[in-house]
Amino acid sequence: MIVVVGIGADGMAGLSATSRYELQRATVIYGSKRQLDLLDDTVVAPRREWPSPMLPALQSLLDGSAKDIHVLASGDPLLHGIGGTLIRLHGPDRVTVLPHVSAVTLACARMGWNVHDTEVISLVTAPPRIAVRRGGQAIVLSSGRSTPTALAEVLDAYGRGDSEFSVLEQLGGPGERRRDGSAREWASAAPPDVDDLNVIAVRYVPDERTSSVPDDAFVHDGQITKHRIRAVTLAALAPRPGERLWDVGAGSGSIAVEWCRSWRTCTAVAFERDERRRGNIAFNAAAFGVEIAVRREAPQAFDGAPEPSVIFLGGGLTQPGLLDACLDKLPANGRLVANAVTAESEAVLVQSYSRFGGQLRRFQHYRGEPLGGFTGWRPQLPVTQWAVTK
Repeated sequence: MIVVVGIGADGMAGLSATSRYELQRATVIYGSKRQLDLLDDTVVAPRREWPSPMLPALQSLLDGSAKDIHVLASGDPLLHGIGGTLIRLHGPDRVTVLPHVSAVTLACARMGWNVHDTEVISLVTAPPRIAVRRGGQAIVLSSGRSTPTALAEVLDAYGRGDSEFSVLEQLGGPGERRRDGSAREWASAAPPDVDDLNVIAVRYVPDERTSSVPDDAFVHDGQITKHRIRAVTLAALAPRPGERLWDVGAGSGSIAVEWCRSWRTCTAVAFERDERRRGNIAFNAAAFGVEIAVRREAPQAFDGAPEPSVIFLGGGLTQPGLLDACLDKLPANGRLVANAVTAESEAVLVQSYSRFGGQLRRFQHYRGEPLGGFTGWRPQLPVTQWAVTK
């Protein structure tokens, strides 16, 4: 059995009687140096620091041992911690978790925030750009003393420099400290003495949260699936948690961005032949705090890309063999949605509908505009859409 004991910055003094008993009866204790240094002399078991890389040690933790193995973890081991990894590797029947109060709960208590209203974002192994949001509040878990500055610089670069920005250090310990300001202030004049053990509380300003993003929120050169067509396209794509989208002929990447925003665990790969547009996709992904892998022209760049759950084909329908290549890469029960604007690309979709079935739709939107002293309807380009499940 693996026994995972959560511990805070207050060390042994903050542990429950059960947690103290487990550590005092241990025959060996694994943890980071900082965690192991929190133990006092009542814990006599040998202390072993995790090697790097850590995963092989976790996988072999129970090899050849008939005794319980004890693991020390920060705060709540099941909140972006080692507890979940150990359960995944060894199963819930072989892992017992004794949680401490998490840094997230402590940070929310200091900020006066409800935990259930607060997003939790981990930058322990992820780049700061994934913590960009267009509103709301979050507790951001740091990888070290440089994380607050790196995050503040990214927020400032993507128009969130006015966000309220609090760095909370050594939460729950005798050296606890909180420093408040804005992301812009922290980016331009960060203090030099930030502790490695810190979390960041961010209230994102300006708050521009919407269920669907307007076109002018994206950087693009005109190659963008327009707002209302994007809405019906997302409805046809029907994103589900954990699914991966291939956005082929991605243009600005607006579909991939909206896909990733639909569920936190949704991911996307964008294929785009134009280098400048690939740059726009990367910028838009960072501006919305989502992860999109950007690759070159399809279908050549399909090789080596992670398997899709769903494919959206927004450009290149008339390119010989591209649609068939997309269908070949689609797994069983995978979904494909393709949009066409030109008569030539529409003909490809009509032929595909005849071959494979699915659903064929046509959308036309009209916009009211001044016509002399009156108002007239100006039609937008019609869009033909084909959706099929393999």
